[in-house]
Amino acid sequence: MTHYDYIVIGAGSAGCVVANRLTEDSETTVLLLEAGTPDTKPEIHIPAECLSLLGSEVDWAYFSEPEPYLNNRKIFCPRGKVLGGSSSINIMIYLRGNPHDYDHWQSLGNPGWSYQDVLPYFKKSEHSSRGASEFHGIDGELSVTDLIAPAVVSQRFVDAAVALGYDHNPDANAIRQEGAGLYQLTIKDGKRHSAAAAFLLPILQRPNLTVTTGALVTRLLFEGTRTVGVEYLYESTLHQVRVNKEVILSAGAFDSPKLLMLSGIGDAEQLQALGIQVVADLPGVGQNLQDHPVVSVAHEATQDLHTASTSSIAEASLFLHTEGNLDVAPDLQFLFGPVVLVPPGYAHSGLGFTSFVCLTHPQNIGSVSLRPAEGSSASLRDAPRTLSPDPKDAPMIQMNFLQSEADVQKLVAGIKLLRNLFGASALDEFRGQEIAPGADKQSDAALVAYVRETCSTVWHPVGTCKMGTDPMAVVDPELRVHGVEGLRVVDASIMPTITTGNTNAPTIMIGEKAADLIKAAGCLSQPVASVIIPVVKN
Repeated sequence: MTHYDYIVIGAGSAGCVVANRLTEDSETTVLLLEAGTPDTKPEIHIPAECLSLLGSEVDWAYFSEPEPYLNNRKIFCPRGKVLGGSSSINIMIYLRGNPHDYDHWQSLGNPGWSYQDVLPYFKKSEHSSRGASEFHGIDGELSVTDLIAPAVVSQRFVDAAVALGYDHNPDANAIRQEGAGLYQLTIKDGKRHSAAAAFLLPILQRPNLTVTTGALVTRLLFEGTRTVGVEYLYESTLHQVRVNKEVILSAGAFDSPKLLMLSGIGDAEQLQALGIQVVADLPGVGQNLQDHPVVSVAHEATQDLHTASTSSIAEASLFLHTEGNLDVAPDLQFLFGPVVLVPPGYAHSGLGFTSFVCLTHPQNIGSVSLRPAEGSSASLRDAPRTLSPDPKDAPMIQMNFLQSEADVQKLVAGIKLLRNLFGASALDEFRGQEIAPGADKQSDAALVAYVRETCSTVWHPVGTCKMGTDPMAVVDPELRVHGVEGLRVVDASIMPTITTGNTNAPTIMIGEKAADLIKAAGCLSQPVASVIIPVVKN
């Protein structure tokens, strides 16, 4: 049976980085397993085509369960099913978050994760078009650029914000995030620069790296509590492969906890009810799901906005504190673009411009769980033990958006602020009729109803395998899964709290830091002895 020193599950933003860094040592062998396809779909590489990827064959296209605080609507939760993961289908915004985010992680019992600790890893990855500085790197693989040809209306959004008294901030990736400015994007030579394009494709010829696409990992293999390999489905056949040192799980905030639970790591009572043998009782697996709720304000445009194919759907930003407390991270992020986008359907036809109101630190906490096999009881306690979940089924996702009335009121306040901003003279020559919420929705009650009818997500799920030492933590500060050996989780699921803004750059940082932790640890001192494990075919 084939052995590798490391097996990385998921070729997304973190997995590509880890595979790159570990194979820098020519004596270290790595198998990278990706359930999705190669990133050959042409639209992936055209920045302005990002919306066309949603719901396509390179998207897992998950949906939440009916959301009780959103009129029982299901929320669309796209995730990349392709090399590069969600970095191959996202809107390419490079945003690190706020320094307070990482200092808070450390204060929760995670030494080594303060802002000063993680800043070098952000810089390590980055090839900034702005040049080297205290906050930016130029020697990294990931191209981070300013907009090549931003729409004039996007600059006018910034001008309008400044006219209303907000600061101009040309770099939200420096020490200060507050204010208005244009986004930096992961684009190179006019094309999307995903984690796959940056970290994986240039090293595919390394003889110590094996990349297999179309490989759906179904479970982790254990001897006692030691991780010894993985089982995966490839071309309708189950395969098993052994690991000498460690398995690195980088399947994302939905699929990493799903795979842990399928493998016997999670809440023991729930796993036993599903007929899954328990390896480690970790009740926090799948809990602590966090994401950014959004609503939008959209206007018709009175003229062509001249959007470029090298642009994203979001070009300008504004970060602010609604409560005036500058000692914490901003609680609202606005994402402005020269397109019409109204959730939950995100229809985008006709000339217009939109800004999302994004709640950066919502109070709602959701969960990810296994979907019982068809025909089993809805109650886990009563589920027949012979009806284990099917690894091919999507996980059950519950966001719990807008459980807190305070979150609703902040989104309403954001809508009012945007209406004021969109009324500024800087936008006079572009502003047509309001499309959403619509001129008929003026009262607080009408806006609250609009928020609950349309609130969706900008697709930043995190936190479901959170880092820490408390009873609900899944991994320790070195990202090792509690209670087992030879297994780490390295992706956005380890975030104990969500970052202030888009989560792709922080996930790449997590991959960079994890690679150094893995190298420093040296993992198991001796290879795992080879044993014969029967392969089950479909």
